[in-house]
Amino acid sequence: MKKALLSAACLGTTTVFAQVKDTLQTKNVDEVVMTASRKKENIKEVPSSITVVGEKQIQSQLTVNSDITSILQYTVPSLGTNSGQTSNSGQTLRGRQVLVLIDGIPQSTPLRNGARDLRTIDPSAIERIEVIKGASSIYGNGADGGIINYITKRNKSDKKISGISQIGLTGQPYGGTLGVRASQLLSGKINKFDYTLSLAYERTGYTKDGDGVLISPTYSIAKMDNYNGLLKVGYDINENQRIEASYIGYSSRSDLNVGLKTGKYGITPTIGEGIGKGLETTPQGTPKNHNIRVSYDNKNLFAGTSLNINLYYQDFKTVYGYSDTFFNGGQSNVISKKAGARFNFDTQLWNSANSQAEIIYGADILNDETVQKLEDGRFWTPNMSMTNIAPFVLAKIDLFKKFTIKGGLRYENIKVNVDDFNTLSTLKSDGTFTKSIPVAGGKLSYNALVGNIGLRYNIEPYINLFGSFSQAYSINELGRILRTSTSETINSLETKPIIVNNYELGATGQLSSWLNYELTSYVSTSKLGASFVQSPDRALMIQRSPEIVYGVEGFLHFTPTKWIQFGGSYSWMEGITSVKDDGDYSAKINNSRISAPKVLAYVQARPVPALSVGLDMLHSFQQNRFEPNAKTGLYAYGEGYVPEYTIFNFKSSYEVSNNWRLSLGIENLFNKVYQPAISWWTARDSDFTNALGLRGTFMIEYKF
Repeated sequence: MKKALLSAACLGTTTVFAQVKDTLQTKNVDEVVMTASRKKENIKEVPSSITVVGEKQIQSQLTVNSDITSILQYTVPSLGTNSGQTSNSGQTLRGRQVLVLIDGIPQSTPLRNGARDLRTIDPSAIERIEVIKGASSIYGNGADGGIINYITKRNKSDKKISGISQIGLTGQPYGGTLGVRASQLLSGKINKFDYTLSLAYERTGYTKDGDGVLISPTYSIAKMDNYNGLLKVGYDINENQRIEASYIGYSSRSDLNVGLKTGKYGITPTIGEGIGKGLETTPQGTPKNHNIRVSYDNKNLFAGTSLNINLYYQDFKTVYGYSDTFFNGGQSNVISKKAGARFNFDTQLWNSANSQAEIIYGADILNDETVQKLEDGRFWTPNMSMTNIAPFVLAKIDLFKKFTIKGGLRYENIKVNVDDFNTLSTLKSDGTFTKSIPVAGGKLSYNALVGNIGLRYNIEPYINLFGSFSQAYSINELGRILRTSTSETINSLETKPIIVNNYELGATGQLSSWLNYELTSYVSTSKLGASFVQSPDRALMIQRSPEIVYGVEGFLHFTPTKWIQFGGSYSWMEGITSVKDDGDYSAKINNSRISAPKVLAYVQARPVPALSVGLDMLHSFQQNRFEPNAKTGLYAYGEGYVPEYTIFNFKSSYEVSNNWRLSLGIENLFNKVYQPAISWWTARDSDFTNALGLRGTFMIEYKF
């Protein structure tokens, strides 16, 4: 079965389009990445599919929408479409959860996935985004579908001070929707010291759909204050040694006070109306996300060996809106604190005219303490403390500057301590509340050896072939499993980890000076996956069963002249599962993970040197993979029919001088009234909401 699917996925790749590129600058084949191998390397040496969203792309997309989840949906083909909310639920990568990093610091909370990890930094602080697609264990827990690493800005000049100042307004053609945004970047170098300082603030207005109606206040981004700060200081000890320290802080708080008018799924959207109940004790949002990192680099430690040490700490809290599904009502949060160290040695084995070889080895240490509580102090999950000590080794051989072989092993040694707790009494579908029961905690241990191997053959500029096998190892959603426990001891619960095997085959190249492409197929399998499914009483539960996810993606990128470029991308995936673990894979993984096929297309032109104009298109195809219940006519959670929709965004900038630039972006250019995919696949009245209508952003930038 698996071999047949792998073969089908590798051969069924006849129609593909382009990874979005929206600058008239360099092509992606010359880009350097560091996430894939824990060191800087040319993308032509990586035997797997990678998307790099560059600084100019980020800035261009920022002109349209500053929400990082929106930027990603327009630039990463196999990433699900965003919800338009503070939650990134359903925005999976290749049908599986993604591990989000900032400069290598984990932002995701896999012990209790709160779906707020993508929105943990302002895009003005990001230099580039590296997206590693497919299962990976290189950075530890949570990368079943891949890795998204936000690489923050750094000093690039020898000036003592340089910077970029931006101020902008956002708004819709309706009252109360005006928002303001400002950011300041300062960087410089003084002798052996260099620094980068980035500050950003945004205040959003009310959000309304294409008809001018207030969008549902649930997980709303309206009336929200967003703050972001970055301070990075480096010191070059000598030509081989450098030490660097950084702090990144992010905070978002909403003071939206709008009532909720529940609609009817598929017919009438849920909207904001009137005044809210005022029951929240804490503004919803992410009140804090502190990241501290200290790194040391030595390019010549001994005998062709370099050393990199990273020490980091993260303190994260996110808060959700008030809900009466808890006994006596309440407001939940997810709190996570991580402390870790990465030790990375890189030894050159040999370096001759026709071949080079190196070995990267070291160890990762991580402690992750995560809990989900209510703001009044009641525990929804127990305190969970995970310690992971993982030694690793990676080897790389380059032959004749054409053929690259890469492989690695990582030993996961994970221990989780779970406190005693009482389950929280929550509302059932019949209107009654579950009974709270005491659950004895304890210790859980997990050990596994995971690996990867990949080959890349750069035959000619027009055809480069790559293939890889990689694994991910995750302790996923342990908190959700524990919080719905019906047993009085954790030892009787199914808490085994997820091990994902990812197989990938692709081709990339440059057919001419103005045309480049990539075509990729993949299959990922797991003997014990994890998906949200709906129980007979319509409550959500975790289904653990064998899974297979497979798909294709690709892009075309055209630059026929210096003043215009265009292209697009296409991605498609499917997921199946054997619910009874009997070899019958006729059941499908639901739409909460398997997103609809997606086409991204763009055109970018520079009719005169000072003016740049562009148009982006996102087309999400329909998804009709399940049937409603024969008796009730209702879809189960995650199985709702998703209609297709097409959205256009306009973006432009004008260079007034070498220092001044004006930008104008319009999101949802034709003011289309539609619902994001999550409104349909959740199949719930309360979640059936409209998307944002036309919204414009005007920005002024001063560079010095």
